[in-house]
Amino acid sequence: MTHTIEISDDLKERIDSHIEEDESYEEFIDELVSIYETEGAFLQEGYSE
Repeated sequence: MTHTIEISDDLKERIDSHIEEDESYEEFIDELVSIYETEGAFLQEGYSE
């Protein structure tokens, strides 16, 4: 089953600037979710606990 999500043009442009040449949006999002699940949160530049 597939699902459709709507994102703003600005977010699409941001994703496009990070996505690799042969990478699909689904692969990119899957990688982000995997990183989030592994790390517990996304790392932000300049952020420390």
